[in-house]
Amino acid sequence: MIVRQFLQWQRTAPAAERADASSALARAYLYSDLSPDDRAAAEGALIMLLDDPSPLVRRAMADALASSEEAPPPVILGLAADQPDVAAPVLERSPLLVDADLVDAVATCRPQAQEAIARRAYLPSAVSAAIAEVGSAAACLVLTENLQAEIVPSSFDRMVARFGHLGAMREAMLARDDLPAPTRQSLVAKLSETLAGFVTARAWLEEDRALRVAKEACEKATVTLAAVSDDREMPALVRHLRESGQLNAGLVLRALLSGNLDLFEHALAELSDLPLTRVSALVHDRRSASFRALFDRAGLPPSTYAAFREAIEAMREGGFVSGPGGATRLKRRMVERVLTRCADESLGDLEPLLTLLRRFAAEAAREEARVFCHELVAGDDIWAAYEPARAAA
Repeated sequence: MIVRQFLQWQRTAPAAERADASSALARAYLYSDLSPDDRAAAEGALIMLLDDPSPLVRRAMADALASSEEAPPPVILGLAADQPDVAAPVLERSPLLVDADLVDAVATCRPQAQEAIARRAYLPSAVSAAIAEVGSAAACLVLTENLQAEIVPSSFDRMVARFGHLGAMREAMLARDDLPAPTRQSLVAKLSETLAGFVTARAWLEEDRALRVAKEACEKATVTLAAVSDDREMPALVRHLRESGQLNAGLVLRALLSGNLDLFEHALAELSDLPLTRVSALVHDRRSASFRALFDRAGLPPSTYAAFREAIEAMREGGFVSGPGGATRLKRRMVERVLTRCADESLGDLEPLLTLLRRFAAEAAREEARVFCHELVAGDDIWAAYEPARAAA
């Protein structure tokens, strides 16, 4: 009887009043002790209200039913397929929507609805993958910021490939503690490409120079990333570098001249297809023929062998111990030694190597100067802090 009266009334009632009444009917369906007949009639009325011309009515139903497991499934599915403003609460909160429903919604809905799905608590990896693949930039950003969402590495990589050029996306990804090291490196590479394009478009640098500077900055950041990453992530990081074409002689030599023996050995193991333990033994073997065989198997340019040989020898003399700065920056003495030894050999095809080593030497000198000045200023600050106490004494 009540439902019949409601249906008669709603034909002529204003939209705002219909919305309030529809919300009340939805709450009565969920929480009131209705008889089976009244409950069936209420469900029928809710289904009929899906055709109400006013979005206010349908949104009121969505807000009332979205979080409940007792909501009528046909109503939930109808609301989920409605316009974004109406569908958003249901897509974000309804426990009745299964993974297949959400994946289909991601593929067919507008960005606003995709964002609502990306905000869901405990979002499963299949839905996250769908958002990463076809979702808008805003939806992918919301997904990245949703720490309760389950996101597999391939989904992170896909979002980097699609939207890694956006600063907000890079910032959100790098803020996550669970971001894999290969994905972090991809973000670094994407940032380098973006910056190179930016300065080239504004004619601040010639294109060739901008690309070289960006490439060297990316390699420097990669060595730093490898030094601070978990040891278990190193194989995946090196494999990613090889697959993306970044595992070249310059990066491997930079790793060695930075004292990052771990990255150096993993790189040689990846390039030579030898076990890491075997590679480590050959690197530490004092017989030059052993390392030369490993070097050749790794397929590194023969013209760079002299630099690798001298760097290995310098590390042996130092006991393979990393100096100040850890394994994140070039070691000035090592670079200058390698440069001097290589310069003494006949030039020929060594000129490109010497050019690279000279840039390494300049970079190492600048880094060392920065560290020295920072420590000097820090020392002055410490003494300044103690000065009042000394004066009082």
